[in-house]
Amino acid sequence: MRVRNEAEVGELLHRRGWREAFTVGQMVDNWAWLVAQVELGYEDDVNEYTNDLSCRNWLHEAWLLLDDVTVLRWTETVKALDTRFRAATLEDDGLALGWYHRIPSPELWWWRRHPKHLVGELARHLSRAGVVVSTD
Repeated sequence: MRVRNEAEVGELLHRRGWREAFTVGQMVDNWAWLVAQVELGYEDDVNEYTNDLSCRNWLHEAWLLLDDVTVLRWTETVKALDTRFRAATLEDDGLALGWYHRIPSPELWWWRRHPKHLVGELARHLSRAGVVVSTD
C-alpha cells in the first residue's frame, strides 16, 4: 500500500520509530552531506557514522510508501548520491561495520561498504575490525 504524500509518509515512519516526521528533502540533504563527508574523509567515530548512515535507511523505507510523483521527483538525485557513495567506498559484505552493529538485510547495500579514505576516529575503529588503513 502506498501512502499518497510526503507528509503522511513522514508521520507514518515517525510512528514506526524514527525520531521525527522527516521529509524527503531533509533525508536527501542528510544523505548528500554524508556522501560528501565520506568523499573527503569521515572523521567522527563508528557510532556517529552508522547513525548518519541511517538516513539512507529512511529513504529506502519511504520509497516503498511514497506516491509516484514524489518518487520520480527525487529518484535521480538519490541515484546520483548512491553512485558517488559507491565510488567513495569499498564493498566488504558488512564485515567492518558488523564489528560494531548488526548489519541489516542485503537490500540495504550501504551497510556492506566502508569508506575508501579512512581518517580520524572512524579509521581507528575500522582498523580494529581488520580494515587496512592507508597512511599516505
